[in-house]
Amino acid sequence: MAERVESPPSPQRAPASTRRWVIFGLVLIPVAAFVALMAWGIATPNNVRTNSAVNNEPGVVKAVADEAPDFSLEPLGDGAPIVLSDLRGKVVLVDFWSSWCPPCRAEAADLASVYKEYEGQPVEFIGVAMWDNEGDAIQHLERYGVTYLNGVDPRGAVALDYGVRGIPEKYFVNQQGIIVRTFTGPMSPELLRTTLNEILSGS
Repeated sequence: MAERVESPPSPQRAPASTRRWVIFGLVLIPVAAFVALMAWGIATPNNVRTNSAVNNEPGVVKAVADEAPDFSLEPLGDGAPIVLSDLRGKVVLVDFWSSWCPPCRAEAADLASVYKEYEGQPVEFIGVAMWDNEGDAIQHLERYGVTYLNGVDPRGAVALDYGVRGIPEKYFVNQQGIIVRTFTGPMSPELLRTTLNEILSGS
């Protein structure tokens, strides 16, 4: 009589609830990592965090088409709250920076100079200071002659909405409130002018 060979049991699929939890975990991990980075950046002394979360090398201008999350920031110094949607109809550069960040300091005077070149045109800059304290940030603005709008994002809520991964990091918003370009790292004046002119012309 031939010996009966039993087939191996077929693999069991994980219950649907387990699969859902696995997918949820995969989505949550990068979000949690960024939140932890933000909390670490706020809590850590300046001299420790200068080598972390800094975009030292200039990147490339990336074309995107995402609606810009609206925000309201308390200004650095005196003035009314800075509300992005109040600037609809203008090309807006949203620049995330900090006073202790070396590439942010290196490009500060150039940003201030280019901003002045576009006076009278529908262009506005908004600096968003993060991982910083107000006193140091205000001194930075005074040192480099920065006259455009600057606010503070102490809890990183705006940075989280924009998906900021390091500083400096820039988002160009067109006249309709759409993010059309992004850039990481310090930006040369020439590239900044070219990018602004392209958006102003609608190209």
